[in-house]
Amino acid sequence: MILFNKPTCTGNEEKYILESIKSNKISGDGEFTKKCHNWFEKKLRCKKVLLTTSCTHALEMAAILLDIQEGDEVIMPSYTFVSTANAFVLRGAKIVFVDIRPDTMNIDETKIEQAITNKTKVIVPVHYAGVACEMDAIMNISHRYNLFVVEDAAQGMMSTYKGKPLGTIGHLGTYSFHETKNYTSAGEGGLLLINDEKFFQRAEIIREKGTNRSLFFRGMVDKYSWVDVGSSYLMNDISAAYLWGNLEKADEINQNRLNIWKKYYLSLKEFEDRGLIKLPIIPNECIQNAHMFYIKVKNLDERTALLEYLKKNDIGAVFHYIPLHSSLAGVKFGYFDGEDIFTTLESEKLIRLPMYFGLKENDVVYIINTIRNYLI
Repeated sequence: MILFNKPTCTGNEEKYILESIKSNKISGDGEFTKKCHNWFEKKLRCKKVLLTTSCTHALEMAAILLDIQEGDEVIMPSYTFVSTANAFVLRGAKIVFVDIRPDTMNIDETKIEQAITNKTKVIVPVHYAGVACEMDAIMNISHRYNLFVVEDAAQGMMSTYKGKPLGTIGHLGTYSFHETKNYTSAGEGGLLLINDEKFFQRAEIIREKGTNRSLFFRGMVDKYSWVDVGSSYLMNDISAAYLWGNLEKADEINQNRLNIWKKYYLSLKEFEDRGLIKLPIIPNECIQNAHMFYIKVKNLDERTALLEYLKKNDIGAVFHYIPLHSSLAGVKFGYFDGEDIFTTLESEKLIRLPMYFGLKENDVVYIINTIRNYLI
């Protein structure tokens, strides 16, 4: 069976985990956390980062930092994972879903402005498959309407928009290190990018359960105490140690995935040319990270049939997401602004193929040939 995903492991992760254990500092903000923080701030050219227990928690921190209140509205695509919405719903926000672009599956930046009301507070672009949203247009809207932008870059590590790393363009950005992502921290993990200095100190407090513990350890206060809302959002240092094993070989991991992506693309292009499938589109201003490779078939029935065919041939392909606005919670906590032209239609066509660091070339060839046999 060719698995859909295998967590990234380069070989040094076990060694670093043992080092962390022996350091006697395995809770948050140990030596490996510091190594990772320094790496991210340098690689992403950002002002401040904080490792978290998940991207979900990074998004929750963003909602607290932006002081989301009951009745505030947050604009985002419906085609995203539930955490994007949940983080703001937990603070009492109403979610306003808008349609996506069929080319990138990202939020349609031309539909955002019409969804703005006097209750709108935040825009949350989701960089699907590690391919950037049209951030210039989104930031222009945010400036004109005085709105915050939180980039959900869960899938976007090593991707850029016009040379800028994803997550560094909006006021706040978030990443995921879940085991399905390009880089992982032993199963779960996240990162909050803070691009506005006014949020630096409060972000540390929220992450430390609402205490000023970080200031205490830097000698800036005599004792630490409860000063704000917060929770236990710190990644433990053992998870950071595993992540460090990934980050040391980040470029190698990235190139390996890009090679697999290119093999899929070039081998399946003939079927797109014949109108049988559609392949991913990468806008010229975007550099992607090969987080996923997907194909789109003609409709839901064909997707169901092809997925079953792949399963019978021991290939672990999957689909996602069910658009949030059509879910029970989506109806309860939000609404779709405008017409759903592409969100549901395009989501029902998409199939994700196996993609992970170390996927063998002969397995990639087998997957391609299996799809070819189905299509011809």
